[in-house]
Amino acid sequence: MRSPSDGFGPDHLPYGSVVTEEGRRLAVVRIGDAVLDLSPLGLFDQGSLDRLLGAGPETWRQVRGAVTDRLGSDPALIPLDRVRPVLPFSVADYADFYANEHHAANAGRILRPGGDPLSPNWKHLPVGYHGRSASVVVSGTEVRRPSGQYRDADGAVRFGPSQRMDFEAEVGFVVGVGNPPGTAIPVADFAAHVFGVVLLNDWSARDLQFWESAPLGPFLGKSFATSVSAWVTPLVALEAAWTAPPPRDPRPLPYLDDSADPSGLDLALEVAVNGSVVSRPSFASMYWTPAQLLAHLTVNGAPTRPGDLFGSGTVSGPRREERGCLLELTENGADPLRLGDGSRRGYLEDRDEVVITATAATNGGRVALGEVRGAIAP
Repeated sequence: MRSPSDGFGPDHLPYGSVVTEEGRRLAVVRIGDAVLDLSPLGLFDQGSLDRLLGAGPETWRQVRGAVTDRLGSDPALIPLDRVRPVLPFSVADYADFYANEHHAANAGRILRPGGDPLSPNWKHLPVGYHGRSASVVVSGTEVRRPSGQYRDADGAVRFGPSQRMDFEAEVGFVVGVGNPPGTAIPVADFAAHVFGVVLLNDWSARDLQFWESAPLGPFLGKSFATSVSAWVTPLVALEAAWTAPPPRDPRPLPYLDDSADPSGLDLALEVAVNGSVVSRPSFASMYWTPAQLLAHLTVNGAPTRPGDLFGSGTVSGPRREERGCLLELTENGADPLRLGDGSRRGYLEDRDEVVITATAATNGGRVALGEVRGAIAP
């Protein structure tokens, strides 16, 4: 069988869920521009990844081995253009973090000019908020512009559709094996609990968000939609992409201390608006690592379950072309971007489409994470 060179070869094998032309829902593995039906392997009778996620690392290893064996026997594959990807797992809970120092500092500088860009707690713990799992949608789903309260340029409080729609280029992590209430997941146990990785767009209505977020965190400005990839990259496919994170000062408290096994992840992201690349951030710049995010999420005894999803927060870098949202790229709309067609954007307009892609190094080349695509519905 031909070995695809498009980032979805046998060293990747991401999992997903599709609906066939006949209306059947199948759990599948993607190989190049086709998919392999997982139904014969068991665990997948519901056409989703739900039972696989909770089965644990040994089963994950066995299923991947069985998939590799089946691909070696030249099985019947289904072309991608004959299926429709759907959300591959039931999202149990959703939390989103604020784990990139460049993004946090830029946002603080823009929103609190003259003040300290970072809050006093930022370098001591991964700041986050709890989102709404029911509003997580699969890549390709249109996103409606939400309505809510905001303060206009004259200071008047108004209600209506958001005028400051933004994207946030993020990486999401899908929990497999959860932890019981009252327990915590140590940094070192990350791979025993997290099944895989998706790209994530945490859509943001900035005008709603800024008005509602004092004194508490995001609410209506975030809860209307979060888009994720249709394909879940298993952690095992990213073994060559782990790297040391940036230096942390002060040293994290013991439950967040990862000095014995630093677990940064080197992913190269790219963001395009209407086909024009506007940003190329690197996930290797994240101050807080995925393992630290999960450790902090559970350190108070909060349980996790199979299908829990947690996002990294906006991925940004030190240069302007590495900023992962329009808030940063356009200085809150004050310095609009010029797109390839000559049009300008401070924030997203109706029918604008955002596509986030990423690649990661492997021992034999690079894998391409499943894109996350979404357009603003008119």
